[in-house]
Amino acid sequence: MFAADVQFGQLARSRNGEAAFLDVHHLEAASRLSTLFERSQLRARTTMNYGPRVDRGKRRHADDVGDMALDARRQLAEFYSTVPGECMDVVIDVCGYEKGLQEIERERGWPRRSAKLVLRIGLEALATQLGLTASALGKDTAATRNWLDEGARPVEIG
Repeated sequence: MFAADVQFGQLARSRNGEAAFLDVHHLEAASRLSTLFERSQLRARTTMNYGPRVDRGKRRHADDVGDMALDARRQLAEFYSTVPGECMDVVIDVCGYEKGLQEIERERGWPRRSAKLVLRIGLEALATQLGLTASALGKDTAATRNWLDEGARPVEIG
């Protein structure tokens, strides 16, 4: 559980009969971005690496990053190109770096509760990019089969 879960829990809870500030598709988009950010290995390491020592003088940084991390970074770059910049920055700060909304507002000199609105706009754009919507949409009618349809009845063997 990361620190942003608490914020998302508060924003996704309805109060006094009002609708929740964040919908389920916003939370799913945030969860997917958090997973993608983790795979991208962009967060600074806070633990010791006990793996074998490698002479860093001969290796380039690109060699240190695995294919999965490179693919995650490519996907993040796509999101940055399609989601509005300031919105994506707030989404990355909350979902990736696990910053609080008040901390973001203080760092950027924004008025109170403004980061909350920017976060929602960013999550809505991200959810749209990921193909997530507030309600499940599909075909109006699905093809149905019954035992009377030709070819649907089991064939007797023997």
